[in-house]
Amino acid sequence: MWEKIRKIWNIKDLRRNILFVLGMLVIFRLAAHIPIPGVDSLALKEYFASNQILGLMNIFSGGTMQNFSVVMLGVSPYITASIIFQLLTMVVPRLEEMQKEGESGRQKINMYTRLATVPLAFLQAYAMIKLLGQSQNRILPDLNTFNLIAVMLTITAGTIFLMWIGELITEKGIGNGLSLLIFAGIVSSLPQVVQNVIVNYNPADLYTYLLFLGVAVITIVGVVIISEGQRNIPVSYAKQIRGNKVYGGSSTHLPLRVNMTGVIPIIFAISLVLFPPMIAQFFVNGSGIMAKLSLGVINLFNNQLFYAILYFLLVFGFTYFYTAVIFHPQKIAENLQRQGGFIPGIRPGKQTEEYLAKTMSKLIFLGATFLGLIAILPLILKAFTGSQSLVIGGTSLLIVVAVAIETAKQIDSQIEIHEYDRM
Repeated sequence: MWEKIRKIWNIKDLRRNILFVLGMLVIFRLAAHIPIPGVDSLALKEYFASNQILGLMNIFSGGTMQNFSVVMLGVSPYITASIIFQLLTMVVPRLEEMQKEGESGRQKINMYTRLATVPLAFLQAYAMIKLLGQSQNRILPDLNTFNLIAVMLTITAGTIFLMWIGELITEKGIGNGLSLLIFAGIVSSLPQVVQNVIVNYNPADLYTYLLFLGVAVITIVGVVIISEGQRNIPVSYAKQIRGNKVYGGSSTHLPLRVNMTGVIPIIFAISLVLFPPMIAQFFVNGSGIMAKLSLGVINLFNNQLFYAILYFLLVFGFTYFYTAVIFHPQKIAENLQRQGGFIPGIRPGKQTEEYLAKTMSKLIFLGATFLGLIAILPLILKAFTGSQSLVIGGTSLLIVVAVAIETAKQIDSQIEIHEYDRM
């Protein structure tokens, strides 16, 4: 460990990139503690503590919602916009063509995603203000039209600011900026969680704490297994004679990871599973059939069995979906054929493409099932203990471990690149 830290510190570019990322995360945490003026912070914390859905949203925003800070929405609008455009690329021919154009096409889609984030953040800011305004605790003061628009613009600007920070982090090659911002938000809440456990410790709850510790260990081990697991496909290269020289004739392997998507399916699944009850919160205090439907939606999502099944299916489905976005067997087969490579026993071209797609499908099924089960494991434990903190803590731990592994791998790859350059 200390040897790796020494290597990182001795590589000037890598050291600068890591310090830059850490600086951006510090700026994010400072912004998370800049509140919108006029908010009753004590009443706001009590309201979030009493609402399961808002409490979970606050965890993944890094406590920014509970502080009603200028970045209270976190990167949630950007995640929503990303989901929308990734779905649209599958049904809109023009966007599908853009995606096939390579880097230039992806840049155009990313630009559209950023532009869509602005109205989504504006609408979510309005929705959150109206939701808190319905509280009986008088969390927010009465806002006139000018002040309402000013607050909404401030919150929207905060989201765009975090989106910009996330993209700057991603460009440094240290990790995914989106994931690292969520990671930093979750980690920043750990001291408060530990303090609450110590202050509220009851010897009668020892069994619950031991169960939670067991879930934490199983989660860490499970995430490491699916993150490190891979299937090595043997690849051979035919010999080519050019003049008096012989090229090729070597053998290597093509690594197919069990989980290529990292933590993205979990983030997407959480964003979607929180959306319906969040919308229902706005209409539950109304009257008529809309209020009844809203109450029904909230009660449905409070049903732990329904919530666990939906959460599992979303994680499972997004793992397949996101793998299809980033893994293209046709391109891999074409590149192998162009370079004179082939899989022993499989003909180059179409058969290689079908073989890779079939093999990857089996791996995805294993990885998606495992990832989904780990995601709902805290929910299963909650059914035996009745502790809400287990649900939040287990899902948070899942994201923290996955992001830490992904970031460590990218740092290792940069160290290897630097060592190759020195040779």
